[in-house]
Amino acid sequence: MATVTHQKTERIDVRASYAVKQLLQEAARASHKNVSEFLLDAGVTVANQALADRRRFVLDDTQWAAFQQALDRPVQAKPRLAKLLAEPGVLD
Repeated sequence: MATVTHQKTERIDVRASYAVKQLLQEAARASHKNVSEFLLDAGVTVANQALADRRRFVLDDTQWAAFQQALDRPVQAKPRLAKLLAEPGVLD
């Protein structure tokens, strides 16, 4: 598997309490990384997980069939929804 390297051109500044800094330093040492590497690895992992929930979902065969059925159902009028969308919103 080829490794892609990206040039580091951007800086991220983070402020933390003394206790949090000590914890991060200890965890980085335990992972044989410096604090920057540790924070970037952890941050990228969590960011990918947070975005995966919005990009991808997995269904078994039964769930997939139910999902397809729902998509294939004829459109139904929803008067209460239409009324709600016609009213001015909080940000209007």
